[in-house]
Order: sequence, then C-alpha cells, then structure tokens
Amino acid sequence: MPRFVPQGTHTALVTPMRDDDARSVDLSALRALVDHQIAGGVDGLVACGTTGEASTLDGDEFEAVVATVVAQAAGRVPVIAGVGSNSTTKTVETTRNANRLGVDGVLVVTPYYNKPTQAGLLAHFRAVADASTSPVVLYNVPGRTGVNLLPATVAELARHPNIAALKEAAGSLEQIQETVRLTEFAFPVLSGEDALCVPTYSVGGRGVISVVSNVAPARTSALWRDQSGGRRDEAARGQVALLPLIKALFSEPNPQPCKMALHLLGLMAPVARMPLITATDATRAVLERELRALGLLG
Repeated sequence: MPRFVPQGTHTALVTPMRDDDARSVDLSALRALVDHQIAGGVDGLVACGTTGEASTLDGDEFEAVVATVVAQAAGRVPVIAGVGSNSTTKTVETTRNANRLGVDGVLVVTPYYNKPTQAGLLAHFRAVADASTSPVVLYNVPGRTGVNLLPATVAELARHPNIAALKEAAGSLEQIQETVRLTEFAFPVLSGEDALCVPTYSVGGRGVISVVSNVAPARTSALWRDQSGGRRDEAARGQVALLPLIKALFSEPNPQPCKMALHLLGLMAPVARMPLITATDATRAVLERELRALGLLG
C-alpha cells in the first residue's frame, strides 16, 4: 500500500481571492483558512481542487497556493494537491511540480472534455501514478468531466502500488457499493458528495473530501468520528442537520456560495474568479440563515 492512505475528513479548500475582481490570490486569507480547518479537527487538506478554482489558476498561482498550504499546515495534517487536467502530459508535469512542493498526495480527476474510454482512463492514471513520488487519489466526477470512472476500472487501478484511494462524486450510492464490493473493502473510497457522507461511510467508505467543511469543519469532522466510533445515530443526526447548509452551498456553482459563507464568517472576500462570479444577495440571505441556525454565525 502507498505510504499515505487518506481517511476521515479532508477539506477541499477554496482559494481566497482579493476583493478586486479576483485578480490575485489572497495568501494571507488562505493561511487563516488552513488554521481554521485544523482547529476544527479535519484530517487533511486538499489544495487546488475543483472548489479551489484550479482551472483558473496559472502555474505560478498553483505553486503559491500549494506551497502556502503545505507550509501553513506544517505537518499537522496531510496535504493533497489537485493536479488533474485533460492532458496526461500536463497532468504528469503538474504532479511532479506538486511533489516538489512537498505534498503528501495528489488528486487526479478523470480527463474532461475528451471523454476517454475505460482503457484510456487506465492508461492515464497508470502513467500519472508511475510518474508521481507521492500517492495518487483518483477523482471521479462525471457531472463535470463527461466521463464516468466505472467500479471495474477502479478495481483494476487499485492494484497499482501508488494509487491510494478514490474520491467518488458520481452521486450514486449504488456505484459506491459496487466499487467497495469489487475492491473487497480494501481500497479507500472517499465521498465526494457532502450530502452522501454518512451513507457512504455506512457501506464501507473511509472518509470525505468535503466542501461544507470549509464552513463547518468541526461539524463535518464529527460525522466521520461518530460513524467510525460506532455512534451511528449521532452521525445520522449530524448529517441531516447539515443538509440545509449543504443545499445552500450548492445552490449556485461551487464555490460561489462557499466563498460567500466564508465571507459572512469573516474569513475572506466573497469574490470568485470569472467565469464564476460573486454569489447573489438571495443566496447570501439563505446562507446567513443557515449559518445562524447551526450556531456558526452570531
């Protein structure tokens, strides 16, 4: 098995932008966000994933964000960097850059837009895993990429010594169960859907890469700790209690609402980088209501 195997609650960090039409990354706010997450009890951090608006960051910004998260975490929790693209060559290059910056693992999304076959996905992920000096976490999110990494393909990739886990965001509990079945509970499957955290845990999932934990790290972390500690009723109640906030955080394209929620908590400006925009006043009002309902605001 790879030396780092992710388990528990990992936050898919937003990338704070300065309040000037998001033209520059706010590294000071990013450091504060890292500390906020660790204080909330999360088990790991993911920099430059989908929630981190990685597709709009240039190479220098990517390196600055990853280096800042690694330095601020300072070994307190592991750091994973999102490195995927629709080009295998570019993904390998970005993976090597992330490894050089000291990450504990890399998150590799299925190549988007070009819709590879399952055989193409096998070749892509094996090439990245062969090139990486840190373990690879597969990332399946067909709603964004247009291609679904099927359970049989995951089971084949799980045999690779440098592939550590799967972030599953297909939105199908049946698909999660099939992956767990084919890998015989031996390969960590992480929920990529906040609304499916506890259901995923209940069928053998080992954790989550979460958006809502940006805003509610302690409550999100408690879901895994309660479930894995045998307090299943508490985990279920915690999942249900978070659902209105989760729905609000995905009422507009992610991470627009998440950034607004973090702004309401005083952690950063609410701006996203175009083509994303700042969340609407209507979404702000809903977020404020749900944050207050959970005791997170005021």
